[in-house]
Amino acid sequence: MLKIKIAAKEDYDPVKNEFITIKEQTLSLEHSLVSLSKWESKWCKPFLSEKEHPREEIIDYIRCMTISQNVDPEVYTHLGDSEIQRIIQYIEAPMTATTITSLPNGPAKKEVLTAEIFYYYMTALNIPFECQKWHLNRLYTLIQVCAIKSNPPQKMGKSATRKYNSSLNAMRRAKLGTKG
Repeated sequence: MLKIKIAAKEDYDPVKNEFITIKEQTLSLEHSLVSLSKWESKWCKPFLSEKEHPREEIIDYIRCMTISQNVDPEVYTHLGDSEIQRIIQYIEAPMTATTITSLPNGPAKKEVLTAEIFYYYMTALNIPFECQKWHLNRLYTLIQVCAIKSNPPQKMGKSATRKYNSSLNAMRRAKLGTKG
């Protein structure tokens, strides 16, 4: 969870032609499957895509991430660039110590992940739905780990076995200081 303290400020709204007073508030934010699902149901397109989102969509995603109660709606339209950057850093954080290296036989094309795809993987891999409130990157890592662990280990091909044995022998020769 990310907590951001929004300082009280007075701002001018050129559309309404009036000054707006925003009270100090603390936003509690969660980048989770729940927030992703809310955003995608409104915008009817994937949030986790290669395309960059306009500011309006990012602000709306922040609104969907908010778990604080009674938040003044004006707070979102007057978020500063530093606050948005901090939220984006939180969204992009891995939130886990697990790292998964790409597999040589992995998919060639990256799949666009939507809320329904996440729910499918959770169902297929028997991941409990309580995990939908986890940080989304942590949930995705769990899905990847479950998928890897549920597949039987693949045998290395002949050339990969030769390369592996060759590097292992070279390492042993270097360690023992021998020539073969």
